[in-house]
Amino acid sequence: MPHLQQLSGMLGVFISVALILGTANAASLGAVYTEGGMVQGEKYSVGLFHYMDVFKGIPFAAAPDRLEKPVPHPGWDGVLKATDYRKRCMQLNLLATDVVGSEDCLYLNIWVPQGSTVSSNLPVRCSSMVVASCLVVVRVQNFLNNYLYDGQEIADRGNVIVVTFNYRYLNDDLSMSCSIGNYGLWDQHAAISWVHRNIRAFGGNPDNITIFGESAGGASVNFQILSPKNMGLIRRAISQSGVALCPWAVNRNPRQYAEEIARKVGCPTDSGMVACLRRTDPKTVTLAGSVNFSASASHPIVHNLALSPVIDGDFLPGEPETLFGNAADIDYIAGVNDMDGHIFATIDIPSLNNALVSTPVEDVRALSIALSESRGPDAGVATYEEYTVNWGSKPSDTDVKKTIVDMETDYIFLVPTQATLYLHSDHAKSGRTYSYLFSEPSRMPIFPLWMGADHADDLQFVFGKPFSTPLGYFPRHRDVAKYMISYWTNFAQTGDPSKGESSVPVSWPEFASSGHQYLDINNKMNSDSVKEMLRTRLVYYWTTLILNIYSK
Repeated sequence: MPHLQQLSGMLGVFISVALILGTANAASLGAVYTEGGMVQGEKYSVGLFHYMDVFKGIPFAAAPDRLEKPVPHPGWDGVLKATDYRKRCMQLNLLATDVVGSEDCLYLNIWVPQGSTVSSNLPVRCSSMVVASCLVVVRVQNFLNNYLYDGQEIADRGNVIVVTFNYRYLNDDLSMSCSIGNYGLWDQHAAISWVHRNIRAFGGNPDNITIFGESAGGASVNFQILSPKNMGLIRRAISQSGVALCPWAVNRNPRQYAEEIARKVGCPTDSGMVACLRRTDPKTVTLAGSVNFSASASHPIVHNLALSPVIDGDFLPGEPETLFGNAADIDYIAGVNDMDGHIFATIDIPSLNNALVSTPVEDVRALSIALSESRGPDAGVATYEEYTVNWGSKPSDTDVKKTIVDMETDYIFLVPTQATLYLHSDHAKSGRTYSYLFSEPSRMPIFPLWMGADHADDLQFVFGKPFSTPLGYFPRHRDVAKYMISYWTNFAQTGDPSKGESSVPVSWPEFASSGHQYLDINNKMNSDSVKEMLRTRLVYYWTTLILNIYSK
């Protein structure tokens, strides 16, 4: 999530373009002509008769002016050597003590798989897939320089072109004018548009683009398909652990937040605020936007997350729930991890991960009231009763801790995602709707034995880390990675995650079929992995009794 770069080390949007390759008479693209000029990447061998053309650091827009929308790049002379990642967009470091990155950051990277021949003149059956994935840093260098968002495994195993890009996140709320703002969303739109205009030169089909993303990237994907600005650009989309209806996805008090930053950096809060923020040192402004991570059961961290898009009357002309008609012809997958809320719950209640320290029942009661506060104290009591109905007279410490994780998972991720699936399915014309739950247990050894899949645990599998760093994983983890890459890239190719070039362990039915079915993704997949009515009682509770938790 863009608000949590200090927590999980992941915040960024990724775009993947999936395609089926045609044939020509070379095994490398060589220099490629784009609208800005020629670009030259590097060619790698990734197996017997398997090659990868990799382009790093291609500008998709000019260096942006602060608090301004992106504009086209003026182009360059000669051949641009696209062999190195460019700096990430300016953001706080993981400890929130300093600023990293640059304002000149609107660049993208492309991985193009090749066999013994290179793609060209793609056949009609070719498809393109654009993936958007947001985590806590736009680009993360992992241990031993193992870049989390390296697209090689997806590109090679799923036969897709993978494109990742940087975008700004701090500036989304700062202009406070309905005519401007949402610069991160505009950056994403600029990258998607660039792919649409240029991907044919790399072997892709611009008329069959699929976007997917995780966390703030999942919400970004949802915003992109809801915005009328992207009409005709996107064919399919996947939101992982984040949708536009999440309670953190839209900033409801952007003016207040901007004024707080302005005061911190010595700017006025009147009509001269935006001009002053544009003149102020960007590192100072970025540091002023840091999140306050002091939280408790009665003041959960989810209520402190402010750096989100705004309803600007332009990119987002209305509330997200009113815009699903724009996605009526877009195929859509959305899902969550079974314990997505764990990372937030441990900030609110640190005893959760400590087997030697019990978590008091009073914390469950306080959290129930805090998450239901917009509906008054009676709603808080009702929430507590709803989540403790099966406790019995003496709940175990594990029961108490799991209840807290369930409550935060439901409120922050699962219920908004289910509401989104219903809205997409209800408004769909040609678009298909699919739902999933990712439940592969966390690999973190410090977590309790009852732990499931934490927030962002799915990313390592989508990006094939069990294959690229095999010593860090067991064979079952490679199974999960194979399944996810197959489902994701089949979906890009055909609109059906079960049909495509890659085999899958079980057919994934549409959400709109009887029972609102979903796929439970883990290392033990079989026919029993197809389930229905995901946590329906709690979804009904939050959406019907508490009402619109995402638009308070």
